[in-house]
Amino acid sequence: MTLNLANNMQSAVEKELQSQIGRLNEPNTNEFYEMMTYHMGWSGEGLGENTSGKRIRPLLLLLCSASGNPDYAWQNALPGAAAIELVHNFSLIHDDIQDHSDKRRNRPTVWRKWGVPQAINAGDGLYALSNLVLLDLLRNNQAEIVMRAALIFHNTCLNLTRGQYMDMSYESRTNLALKEYWPMIANKTAALISASTEIGAILTGLNKQSSEVYRQFGHYLGLAYQIKDDILGIWGNEIQTGKSVISDLITGKKTLPVLYGIHKKGIFSRRWYEGNIMVDEAPEIADQLAKEGARLYAEETTDQMVEMALKFLNIMAPQGSAGEILFDLTFQLLKRDA
Repeated sequence: MTLNLANNMQSAVEKELQSQIGRLNEPNTNEFYEMMTYHMGWSGEGLGENTSGKRIRPLLLLLCSASGNPDYAWQNALPGAAAIELVHNFSLIHDDIQDHSDKRRNRPTVWRKWGVPQAINAGDGLYALSNLVLLDLLRNNQAEIVMRAALIFHNTCLNLTRGQYMDMSYESRTNLALKEYWPMIANKTAALISASTEIGAILTGLNKQSSEVYRQFGHYLGLAYQIKDDILGIWGNEIQTGKSVISDLITGKKTLPVLYGIHKKGIFSRRWYEGNIMVDEAPEIADQLAKEGARLYAEETTDQMVEMALKFLNIMAPQGSAGEILFDLTFQLLKRDA
């Protein structure tokens, strides 16, 4: 029953996404539509099991809606789930451009295939579409509740840009304190995950106090998710992650392991301040960073964030299959390798 519910939700999300992006399947914008279907993992070369991504955020939204109120039909929340996934993919296309990332999910990124200007258009198109899709919630939800969800959604979009600004600006800063990492990932990653859990709860009619607990659950889950990404961005398996690893070292990303290594003021820190790290030396530097305890520190911090997420999830005590899946997803963050 639990597995069936998750599969049904994911299938419904995929169908909703395809239907919504299908608005752009017109004669004059065929290539524009193709860029989006390629990025979403539905078309083009190299299609595989993981080319569509994990769809974690829309799944979280639907699970929170299903567990928040047994009388609420999670299908009514599908436009909200699709809107969340569309804005997430908008951010990925733009991130790939800004980070000069050649690969995503083991395939060339959109900007590598179509160039930067058109990739920006594709990202902007997904963003605009996400706003339109969100309004489809009005079909099966009260207008007042949809307005609450929309306010969270739009504030979250603003926070995403704040987080990306901080992420990029940190690359050129040499005096960054370890504590400055947290507001960056709170906006860049945790904001969209916490919006997913909070909006899912709001759509069921839960009051502000209860939906705030769901938001806190998503917030700490998002922090854990980003730190795990930081770990995989240096020590992950490129085939499993679907994108270039050690790139965080080469591009100068101030991830949690990197900031920890810098503040240890050891061999890694001295090399970091000498200038750009080259591709051929990055594996050795990654090993040195691990020797200095950065990987262990990041893994332990991930565990702490997951514990906090579970604390808030236990407060809500979500019932049924949806509740079981929420707990399972949280635990899976500790074990994922992509």
